[in-house]
Amino acid sequence: MSEAQKNGSVARVVTTLAELGLYAEIREMAESTRTSAEAAAAIGCSVAQIAKAMVFREVESGRALIVVASGGNRVCTNKLAELTGKTIAHADAAFVREKTGFAIGGVSPIAHVSEADILLDEDLFQYEEIWAAAGSPFAVFRTTADALASASGARVADIKEG
Repeated sequence: MSEAQKNGSVARVVTTLAELGLYAEIREMAESTRTSAEAAAAIGCSVAQIAKAMVFREVESGRALIVVASGGNRVCTNKLAELTGKTIAHADAAFVREKTGFAIGGVSPIAHVSEADILLDEDLFQYEEIWAAAGSPFAVFRTTADALASASGARVADIKEG
């Protein structure tokens, strides 16, 4: 186990994966996996197989809404508002860190430091395997959309623009 997997954000993801009974090997990368394109290049998969976790703010409650989208998809905030019945705004870096415990570029779809509503892009289910951030812009884990939906309690939805 590496130093990153023993301490900090990556360790929190490792612990949560184990607690959820979700086997997923953490892969630490030499190259950045901060963006979907960078992650796909480093892993050797398609951009669409990257499960990017994007954080939005529910305006009235101040609660986080985490959308786990296929790497190539743009998220439609109007659809998010319809799906949640709430006013949705983009979150800044401080909000992301406060609500998830992760920095932008390393937000995992699990192991957040506060409760959040989670939506999972239905497009991720067309892939045999998907890759998600493991708490760092240099760490990822492989899983399936079914396993991620089950482990995270996410609601599966059509979240993309267009």
